[in-house]
Amino acid sequence: MLAFNIPDRDTLYQPVASIMARDFWEDRYAADIEAIIRLKKQHNAVILAHNYQTPEIFHCVADIRGDSLALARAAQNIDADIILMAGVHFMAETAKLLNTEKKVLIPDVAAGCSLAEGITAENVRYLKQAYPGVPVVTYVNSTAAVKAESDICCTSGNARKVVESLNVPRVIMIPDEFLARNIQAETGIEMITWPAHCEVHERFTPQEIRQYRRMHPGVKVVAHPECPPEVVEAADYSGSTAQMITYIAEEKPEKVLLVTECSMSDNLAAEYPNTTFVRPCNLCPHMKRITLPAIRKSLENLEAEVVIPEALQERARLAVERMLRV
Repeated sequence: MLAFNIPDRDTLYQPVASIMARDFWEDRYAADIEAIIRLKKQHNAVILAHNYQTPEIFHCVADIRGDSLALARAAQNIDADIILMAGVHFMAETAKLLNTEKKVLIPDVAAGCSLAEGITAENVRYLKQAYPGVPVVTYVNSTAAVKAESDICCTSGNARKVVESLNVPRVIMIPDEFLARNIQAETGIEMITWPAHCEVHERFTPQEIRQYRRMHPGVKVVAHPECPPEVVEAADYSGSTAQMITYIAEEKPEKVLLVTECSMSDNLAAEYPNTTFVRPCNLCPHMKRITLPAIRKSLENLEAEVVIPEALQERARLAVERMLRV
């Protein structure tokens, strides 16, 4: 193997310099970051990181960053032997569906999702029997088994586009009830829903939004569409994490409240120092299971590998690929 020199620590620290003290970064993170960079080179591995990952992961070791849609699109064109998903399990499954010949790792198999755990393949079959002929649009926050029972997938970033592409008066939209209701409000298309919610976003309330407006006059409120419809209605803008980033880049708000998982604000504060981020800190316990030590161990041992039963792979992949063609 050719000699490989990792960047010096000044270079590695620079992306988080505006939000993290150098001594803290050196003591807590530097050694793991250097080890991970070496391991990526050794194993020809890439790290995909969701926008909810903590800054030391998002800015210091990730190769590709984004929301669920961006990561799914990126996973189609990865030139590497190993993909490590710094995210939750359904994201790693999606990467595997699109890269069946590659080894896909997740640092902690317990990094789940309340939405993915909120519905089963049997539940989907029940809905299809109850509403024959109605297309099933499944949020990517779901297991491969649920995707395999679906007609097409969507993300929060393309849900409206996917639903409207079907040209039907009603759809079964699962598992996120709030996302479905918010898309119904935007499109007028009837949604048959399932009572599953994101454990982070369901906790936000309109009363909380009003309180933040009183405390921070002039603040712009940007809400994720997994929030209850009353919260989305109380916001100035609603969109996926990628759409939130675009909003901040284009609108350049002086002060903004991101109604979503709080690592999102931490990551953007490093990139948009002229914007003040008001942080309503609801943490995702599943995302926070992914840490630098966990990533390092995963690459050292090449575990835990994501495996999807062959009986599910083709049907689940088809639902994802249909989404990516919209």
